[in-house]
Amino acid sequence: MTKLFVTDLDGTLLPTGQKVSAANIAAVKKMAAVGITVTLATGRMYKAALPVAVQMGVNVPIITYNGALIKNTDGKIVHADYIEPSLALEVLRFFRERGWYIQIYSDDNLYYIERTAEAEGYEQAQKISGQAVGENITAYTNHVAKLLSITGGGDETDERVKIFNDYFGGRIKAIRSNENYAEIVNPNVSKAAAIKILADKMNIAMAEVTVIGDSDNDLPMLKAAGKSIAMGNAVPEVKAFCDYVTTDCQADGFAAAVEKFVLNESQTL
Repeated sequence: MTKLFVTDLDGTLLPTGQKVSAANIAAVKKMAAVGITVTLATGRMYKAALPVAVQMGVNVPIITYNGALIKNTDGKIVHADYIEPSLALEVLRFFRERGWYIQIYSDDNLYYIERTAEAEGYEQAQKISGQAVGENITAYTNHVAKLLSITGGGDETDERVKIFNDYFGGRIKAIRSNENYAEIVNPNVSKAAAIKILADKMNIAMAEVTVIGDSDNDLPMLKAAGKSIAMGNAVPEVKAFCDYVTTDCQADGFAAAVEKFVLNESQTL
């Protein structure tokens, strides 16, 4: 039976921004009422994820930066896996040499060289603001949880991920989180690893964890959980693996999944 329910954000709990639907909030409250702990695991920065956690009524640590930072809603850090400053600097130079867009997160602040269309689109989607710092971006390499590459589409993202991972040879990794985003984090960082850390602290077995997600970077946590649910809008690989598939994010597939596969758990075993 589910003791810990972990949800991805973008494309799962909400389509964009920071506003959670009434149906999805009601579903979270129903789980809490029967003793299920609910939290989130996202590629988002803590600053962008916190308002969502507050709407959900979450008061346990949340998993951000694709697993690199676990932090309480009161701001206390539970676990952090920051990229070494010298390696972050090397990544910045790698992207700069190729003319590829890159943004960096230092001390939970967002920085980019200039405010391009990529930066503007990201800010609008996440409902946050970053800072254009020009070539001084190399000064922001302390407490870096991740960097993010933004491309024009899925093929470009996949190609960039391959080129990056081949070049760095496992010292750091890039993973696609949606059609346009490639998350750059330390090699051992994943949502799955972070959930295991959190579950251990809560004395919950991974078999008692249910996870819901939609994208490539959700696969590790879906594979690690006792029960896995794919969104109707999930990528084919996620749908193929998961125990269950719900409806689309736009149609409150999260709430539908909670009702069908969690609150009526005994009927789905």
